[in-house]
Amino acid sequence: MVSTQRILARAAVITALLLVRATSADVLPDDRADLFYSKYSGGGMDITGQSVLVRKKVTEDFALEANYFVDKVSGASVDVLSNASPIKDTRKQKTLTAEFVHDKTTYTATYINSVERDYISNTTSFALSQDMFGDLTTLNLGFSRSRDGVGENIGGDGLGITPPKIVWLGHAEDRSYTAGLSQILTKNLITGLTLNVITDDGYLANPYRSVRYLDPSNPAKGYSLASQVYPDTRVSTAIEGRAKYYLPYRAAITGSYRYYRDTWGIVGNTYELDYTHPLSNIWILEGRLRFYKQNRATFYSDLFPFAGSQNFMARDQDLASSENNTIGVKATYAFLPDGWKMFKRGTATLDISRIAFHYLDFTDIRDFGLPEYQPGAEPLYHFNATVYQLYMSMFF
Repeated sequence: MVSTQRILARAAVITALLLVRATSADVLPDDRADLFYSKYSGGGMDITGQSVLVRKKVTEDFALEANYFVDKVSGASVDVLSNASPIKDTRKQKTLTAEFVHDKTTYTATYINSVERDYISNTTSFALSQDMFGDLTTLNLGFSRSRDGVGENIGGDGLGITPPKIVWLGHAEDRSYTAGLSQILTKNLITGLTLNVITDDGYLANPYRSVRYLDPSNPAKGYSLASQVYPDTRVSTAIEGRAKYYLPYRAAITGSYRYYRDTWGIVGNTYELDYTHPLSNIWILEGRLRFYKQNRATFYSDLFPFAGSQNFMARDQDLASSENNTIGVKATYAFLPDGWKMFKRGTATLDISRIAFHYLDFTDIRDFGLPEYQPGAEPLYHFNATVYQLYMSMFF
C-alpha cells in the first residue's frame, strides 16, 4: 500500500480547491458557493476528488468560509509496487477560514483537519495582507503549523481471518513562514516576490517505499530491499518572482520563476508562462506551460552498494533527479453574467493539464517478463499524467 498523503503532496494540483481568492486588502470578496470535481490519472495512480465550499460575510468586515473535500485513491506508484500492493483509500479534509478587514489590512485564520486511514494532519495558519502607498503595494505575511500522525497500513491475510490494522510509526511537525510583496509598476504591469521557509521535524520517511542494495546472496535478482532511513529534520527555502502584463486587447500574460533548495540537497527550478484571453464578457480562455527540474537528495540512490552503506538511505522517486513538463488549458464560462434573483453571477470552469514526468536516476524495476536486466541497468522510469478539474461557482 501507499500513503495517500505522500501521493497527494506530489499531485497537489488536485488536493486543494484551486479557486483564486481575488481579495483586496480593504474589501472582502462576495459570498459564494463552489462545487468542485477533479481526477488525476498517471504513474499507476487514479485519484478523484470532490469538494464543496461556502463563503459568507457575517458583516461587511468579517467573513467565514467552510470547505469539505474528499478524495479517493486507488493504485500504487512504481516504487511502492516493489515492496507493497496497490490500495484503495479515502482522505477527508475539513477547512474553516475566518477573514477580518480593518482599514487597509486583511487578517486571515485557517484550520484544516485531514484524515485518512494511516495519516492524520491538523494545520493552523495565520496571515495578513496590507495595502500601502495608495494601494500600489501589497505586503503579505503568513505562518502555518502542521502536526501529523504517520502510520502504516498492515494488510490482513485477505481471507477475513486476520483483518488489516494500522501501526502508528510516529509524528511529524512542520512550520511554514511566508513573506510576499506585490507592486503595481504601471497601469499594465504588476510584479511580485514571495519567500517561503518550511521547517520539518519528526517521522519524515514513507513507510511504503524501500531502498535496494546489491546482494550476491540473492542470485535471482542480484539485489534485496530494506527499509528507508531518513533524517529527522528538513529545512526548505523557496523564492518566487512573477510578473503579469496586461495587453492592449484586454488579455494578459504572466511569467514566473521559482527557486527551491533544502537541507537534503535538493535544488529545484520552476519556470511557468500563462496566457489569459477574455471573449466578450462570457468566456475567459487560459493556457499555460510549466517546466520543473530538480537534482537528487544527498542520501538518495537507485541502488546502494550494500545494506547499511550510509547513515541515511532513500529510494523515493520524489527525491530522485527528475524533470517534468506541463501543458494546460482552462476555460471559464459565465452562465449568469447579469445575475439571477439572489445570485450576482455564476461561472463554470474546466481545467485540463497534461504532465510528462522523466526521472534521470530512478529506474523501473518491475518484472514484465522481459529478459532480466543487471541491477542498476534497468530502464529509467517515465510516465504521463492527466489532470481534469471541473468547478462551478455561484456568487451572491
